[in-house]
Amino acid sequence: MSTENAFTHLDDQGQAHMVDVSDREISTRTAIASGKVLLSNVVVAMLRDGTVPKGDVLSTARLAGIMGAKRTPDLIPLAHPISLHSVSVDLQIVDDGVTISSNVRTADRTGVEMEALTAVSISALTIIDMVKSLDPRATITDIHVDAKDGGRNGAWKR
Repeated sequence: MSTENAFTHLDDQGQAHMVDVSDREISTRTAIASGKVLLSNVVVAMLRDGTVPKGDVLSTARLAGIMGAKRTPDLIPLAHPISLHSVSVDLQIVDDGVTISSNVRTADRTGVEMEALTAVSISALTIIDMVKSLDPRATITDIHVDAKDGGRNGAWKR
């Protein structure tokens, strides 16, 4: 099997395994991910006014996202446990909901794309949890990696 087209998380027998990164150089690695939660006009107004009954939705979602990034290897079976040196989560109320962006940084042997995606996903799920009784149609959408840097593949931007 050519390593160029090989699935890195499959061994020679096609079984899932964790990739061995022990021979990789430690380098600074970053990833930025984003997503959105679509909400009703009523909930957007409540977020702006700070009147959601369950409390401060954005602060809670921000903390949940940071905590989620730190727990990524517990949630994604083949993700490596790595030290995260910085996790930021930015949430912005917009006319149709909340945009979420995460920026994750480490100095380690593997990237942090999954941690950035997890931060966005957990933030979005927390928003849904806090407004679901007000807006059962709330929808998580467009979660993706926007940029990454570091490691052998270098910089990439959507």
